[in-house]
Amino acid sequence: MKKISLLFFLSLFASSSNAQEISDAVRYATSELHGTARFVGMSGAFGALGGDLSSLNANPAGSAVFLTNQFGFTLSNYSTKNNSSYYGAEYYTCESSFEFNQIGSVFVIYNPDTNSDWKKLTLGFDYENTSNFDNNIFSQGTNPTSSVSNYFLSYANGIPLNILESSNYNQLNFSEQQAFLGYQGYIINPLLDEPNNFLYSSNVPGGGGYYQENYIGSSGYNGKLIFNAATQYKDKYYFGLNLNSNFVNYYQYTSFQESNKNSDSQGVKSLFFDNNLYTYGYGFSFQLGGIARVTDNIRLGLTYESPTWYELNDELRQTLSSTGYNYGNPPDPQLSSTFVDSDYIMIYQPYDLQTPGKFTGSLAYVFKKIGLISFDYTYKDYGNTKYKNYNSNNSGVNNTISNTLAAASEFRLGAEYKIKQLSLRGGYRYEQSPYKNKQVIGDLNGFSTGLGYSLGPTKFDFAYAYSHNVSQQGSFSQGFTDSAQVHANKNSFVMTLLYDF
Repeated sequence: MKKISLLFFLSLFASSSNAQEISDAVRYATSELHGTARFVGMSGAFGALGGDLSSLNANPAGSAVFLTNQFGFTLSNYSTKNNSSYYGAEYYTCESSFEFNQIGSVFVIYNPDTNSDWKKLTLGFDYENTSNFDNNIFSQGTNPTSSVSNYFLSYANGIPLNILESSNYNQLNFSEQQAFLGYQGYIINPLLDEPNNFLYSSNVPGGGGYYQENYIGSSGYNGKLIFNAATQYKDKYYFGLNLNSNFVNYYQYTSFQESNKNSDSQGVKSLFFDNNLYTYGYGFSFQLGGIARVTDNIRLGLTYESPTWYELNDELRQTLSSTGYNYGNPPDPQLSSTFVDSDYIMIYQPYDLQTPGKFTGSLAYVFKKIGLISFDYTYKDYGNTKYKNYNSNNSGVNNTISNTLAAASEFRLGAEYKIKQLSLRGGYRYEQSPYKNKQVIGDLNGFSTGLGYSLGPTKFDFAYAYSHNVSQQGSFSQGFTDSAQVHANKNSFVMTLLYDF
C-alpha cells in the first residue's frame, strides 16, 4: 500500500549517490568576467600586460610588472535579466546582488645585487569570485504533448515494484528515489500489481494541453584564492607561478507545477514537484605564465592553467504533491490529494570533478605612457571534463560529456587611453559555447567600459560590463526535457580602490 507521508530523521551520511549532470560540470568549469574595475573595463585582456591585481589570474607573470607594493579591493553590483519563452508564452525576471568580490596585494622585493640579471621577486595573493550564481528564471506555458510524468517513468521502468512499495526514501539511490516519489505520489502506476513488476505507466490523463510552470532560483559563488610568485629577468622577461585554492558554494531551488483539464473521473489533475539542492566543496589548480617585452612597444604573453580538481558534496531535499481521482487502495472516486515529503536531507557521498585546463596567448601594444591595446586568445576543451564517484563507474556520464561538450575559444580585446591622471578604458569579449549543439547554450558576446583616476598612491577605478547569450533551460535532464528559450542579459558595475605603498 502506498505511503502518503514519509517521516525520517536528518541523515549525517548517505551511501547512495546523486546523479551528476553535464550542466553541473559546465557550471563549475566556466568563469565570468570578474576582478578589478580596470580588468573588467578592458574585458580582461591582460595576459601580456600585468601590473593589475586581477592580471595575476590572467597571467601569473603579471605581478613581476609591478614597480611598487600595492593593495586593493573591489565592490561589485551584478544584475541578470532573463526573458524566457515556453510554447509561445514569455516571462521576464530580474536578479540583482551586491558583493565584495575581490581583495589582494602584491609585494615587490628588489634584488640588492644591481649587477644581477634577476631584477626582482614579487609575492602576491588575490581572492576573486570567478562566478556569481545569483539568478532566477521563470517559465510558463501550455505543453501540447508532454507531461512531467515522463520524468518519473524514465527512472521507474526497470525497478521492481517491491522496492518502491517497501523501501524508505533514504535507503535508495538517486534513480530509485525519483521512481519512489513518482509512485508514492500516484504519478505513475505499475502495469502489474506484483512485487517483481518492473514496467510502469503514467497516471496523468493523455490528450496534451498540460499547463506548466517552472521556477529555478539559484545563489552562491565560485571563488579562487591565488598565491603568486613571479620574477623579472633582465628588462625583457617575466615569469610567474600561481597556486590556487578554489571554492564552490551553490544553492538551487526548483519548483515545477503542472495541471490539466483532461478528465474529471480518473488520474492526476495537478502536481507540484520541489527540489532543494546545495553543492559545496574545494579544489586545487595551478597556473604558469610568462611575458616578454619584445620591443619598447610590443608585449607577448603565454599562460597555462591546469585543470581544477574539485571534491564536491551534494545535499538534496525533495517534495511532491498531487491531486486527482481514484487515489488510494481501494480507489477513491472523489477528488483527493497526496503529499510526499522525505522530511529528509540526503547527504550524498563526495565526488570528484576535474574541469579542463586552458591555454592563453596574448599580445599588447603600448603607446609609451599614452595608452595601450591588448588582445587575449584562450583555448579550452570542455570535452575533457570528468566526474569520478567513489565506488562508482562514471564512464557513462564521462562519455556523454565527451560527446556533448566541445573545444571552445575565447577572444578578449581591451584598450586604455590616459589623459594626465585620468584613464579611459573599453573592451570587447567573445566566448564560444562549451556545447557542440549551440542551441543548448549559445555563444556569448559582451562589451565593457570604464575609467580610472589617480591621486598619487591612491587610485579609484570604475567599470561597467554587459554580456548577452541565449540558452535552452530544460526542466529536467531526462524523461521530460522540454525547455524554455532564455535570453540572458547580464550587467555589472564595479568599483576598485587601490593603494601603492
